[in-house]
Amino acid sequence: MKRHGTRGPAVLLALTAACGLMLTGCSADSDSGAQKADTSYDGGGGGGGKAPLPAPDGTGRYEGGEREGEQESRDVAPEPDYLSTFALDVDTASYGYARRALDEGRMPDPSTVRPEEFVNSFRQDYPRPDGDGFTVTVDGARTDQEDWSLVRVGLATRTAGSDGERPPAALTFVIDISGSMGEPGRLDLAQEALGTMTDRLRDDDSVALVTFSDEAETVLPMTRLDGDRGEIHDAIDSLEPTDSTNLGAGVETGYETAVEGLREGATNRVVLVSDALANTGETQADPILERIASSRREHGITLFGVGVGSDYGDALMEQLADRGDGHTVYVSDEEEAREVFCEELPRNIELTARDAKAQVAFDPETVAEFRLVGYDNRRVADEDFRDDRVDGGEVGPGHTVTALYAVRTRPGAEGHLATATVRWLDPDSRTPHEETGDVETGGLAESVWRARPRLTLTATAAYFADALRSGYRESALPGAPGLEELSERAGTLARRTEDADVRELAEAIRTADGLY
Repeated sequence: MKRHGTRGPAVLLALTAACGLMLTGCSADSDSGAQKADTSYDGGGGGGGKAPLPAPDGTGRYEGGEREGEQESRDVAPEPDYLSTFALDVDTASYGYARRALDEGRMPDPSTVRPEEFVNSFRQDYPRPDGDGFTVTVDGARTDQEDWSLVRVGLATRTAGSDGERPPAALTFVIDISGSMGEPGRLDLAQEALGTMTDRLRDDDSVALVTFSDEAETVLPMTRLDGDRGEIHDAIDSLEPTDSTNLGAGVETGYETAVEGLREGATNRVVLVSDALANTGETQADPILERIASSRREHGITLFGVGVGSDYGDALMEQLADRGDGHTVYVSDEEEAREVFCEELPRNIELTARDAKAQVAFDPETVAEFRLVGYDNRRVADEDFRDDRVDGGEVGPGHTVTALYAVRTRPGAEGHLATATVRWLDPDSRTPHEETGDVETGGLAESVWRARPRLTLTATAAYFADALRSGYRESALPGAPGLEELSERAGTLARRTEDADVRELAEAIRTADGLY
């Protein structure tokens, strides 16, 4: 039986003394196959032999989707504790919401801090593939704590093409018009951005509009933009806040409207704009998603969540997007809203990968223990990596996905450290594909602070998120500096990169340090 969690000698003795007591430490999500398990692993006592990555047929070989025939893998066939498997996630809402809280002079609630969304909020420099699929980059750097390193797994899709190169879009906007949306920076922000986006969408795109408060209503059925755009503007301008928040009714009606206006050959997507403060009707993610399950599975309609408001139902929005085959962003001002609605959404309407999952195999000859930073509710059982019925993440062109691991290497160990494999389904044919990348101990930079700028940025964002989540001035990650030092290092990095996003990160860290 596979066990999750730290497996040091003391734990093994305790298990022996308990005469076979089994600790499972994880629970599987029936819809996504996600595991909410502890991610600290100790390789002590693990098998040390090398073998290929296990394949579904037990042959020790696998078919790489982009490769010809079968190919021997360099991966170790570790005991289960040397594998880490998760669904890809391109959400960034957690970082945006944390910055909003800090700007208002308050610390973000630790429960809303998801390190992977901090890390994935920044541009990376991974090479990109020529066609659909992913490139896999694995690198890392040693920390100031002996034998500990940060290992980065970077995945990248092809560059987003021009707006004219994408397929047409059929977008159903589900807009929260509850009373709380009347506060500045909520409904007004969405209306202005939606109006601008309407002018920028192509003539062969189409838009529908659903509103919800205590009930849901289809204000505008699916309407092509090659007609009178004034009708769409009028519908957007007519929105006014009222009553309570029946988010479940809004999502359900939104999907019904999307199915009614379904367009073959187009990207069909529901865009939910809300502060997610559900207080009427169904208020939990699972029952809401169950009502729209057939729409998601049969028609492939994805969900894009846009969070607004200083008081924001982060957990509900994140669960809806993750389990609804989509992702979330958070906007707090006009500039961010325009970027999301007018640039990001039209540019990334297209999907290049469905149900994408990653699996990282650590070599027990060089690795003593490891811990995945974040992705707490995106874990997938190792044996489900190649089970294409298990939900993964949906990714479009122009995206990068980064996963960071804290890794303790065995003293003096040299050689192969880890191999990362990404598996995804073609959005149209559902054909599975795989790509891999690996790293040796010799490929680790000597210091996270003297590594390539984007690797240093990844470490800085992760240290910051972990410190906010732990509630202490220092991150629990190995080699973490205090917030004062982290702020100084982030400032140096901002000057080094001349990147406005990195400068904003440095300001956020400095603000957090001042609030502690």
